[in-house]
Amino acid sequence: MAAYGLYTHIASNRFRSMLLLAGLFALVYVLVYAGALVAEVVIDGNETVAYYLSRALGDLKVAAPVATIVAAVWIVIAYFFHQSMIDAVTGGHDVTRQEEPRLYNLLENLCISRGITMPKLKIMESPALNAFATGLNPRQYAITVTTGLLHALDDREIEAVLGHELTHIRNGDVQLMVVAVIIAGVVGFFGELFFRLFTNFSWSGGSWSSGSSSSSRSSSSSDSKNSGGGAVIVIIIAVVLIVVAWLMSQVVKLALSRSREYLADAGSVELTKDPDAMISALRKIENRGELPGATSAVMELCVDNPREGFADLFATHPSVQSRVDALVKFAGGRDPGPLPPPAEETEQPELQTDQQDAPPPLTKGPWNDAGGSASPPPVPGPAGTAAGNPINPVGPWGRH
Repeated sequence: MAAYGLYTHIASNRFRSMLLLAGLFALVYVLVYAGALVAEVVIDGNETVAYYLSRALGDLKVAAPVATIVAAVWIVIAYFFHQSMIDAVTGGHDVTRQEEPRLYNLLENLCISRGITMPKLKIMESPALNAFATGLNPRQYAITVTTGLLHALDDREIEAVLGHELTHIRNGDVQLMVVAVIIAGVVGFFGELFFRLFTNFSWSGGSWSSGSSSSSRSSSSSDSKNSGGGAVIVIIIAVVLIVVAWLMSQVVKLALSRSREYLADAGSVELTKDPDAMISALRKIENRGELPGATSAVMELCVDNPREGFADLFATHPSVQSRVDALVKFAGGRDPGPLPPPAEETEQPELQTDQQDAPPPLTKGPWNDAGGSASPPPVPGPAGTAAGNPINPVGPWGRH
């Protein structure tokens, strides 16, 4: 479903959310079928491929209601408690106007200017420069800002970042990302469960036995030659299905077009009427947004995600440079250029500190020369001498 404007983009995101929920159940059924294949091979390892496929299909029909209920329960838990889970990972906490008047007023002014329901405001104690929005409905919407962002950005830049996150909420991007996280969580959970069960069994003499068991089954040499081939093929099929399901859960994130970040930047400019502030904020956040201990799901919600993945294939955000170029081209902003890397910024204060600790250099004065040390002024002696030298009684205006 193509999106050509703000409202069509919102409708497209809602349509994608429904497709992703349907895809969630499809991937769960694929994982259940793969688990049934492994279970049938464990029960009897001397059958044909067709036998295992048909038996696993029957097991899927029996287990489908249970799998549906488990997936539905997972969705309900994520719907009501996803914010609590994110706060537990990031350490974010609610703040009021009295606690953060500067940040609260900036967000409130943006919401009033467009008639938007004000989301909850959260602070995360971290030196990183980042922010993200969460929530599935107006009562759950929240914007989390790091303390590092508050200290490093001025009011114009913070307002631009808040406008970026508000646009994500207005466009429905937040709901789409939360659904994608739910899908990845369900598939990852079932996939890891099946892999753990699979690794606890070992192939021996045409049958599968528990790796922890001390006993092993024996079979004749003729049986071992004519049996077991179908079981190996089925196990390979099951492993491939599990891997494909996991990859599809990751592709779901890639299906969320990177254009959502461009649209959020444009929405921020539309709210603040200040493209230069958005550009300046992106330049300050660039390479400084890594949240230590945060999962990849949380980083995908942030203004900038520095985690690019293998060969940039799993990058969920476009580069800061491309976003700045778009703002310069289409919004008329001015790019001050990339800031120095954080390593150089940390070295500069150390150099200044060393210079401050060093003793002040010797200066030239009336009593010392360029290379010597300062000496006290001559003291006149009792016989009209100074430091043993006679004083000339003739001055510049004649003899005294």
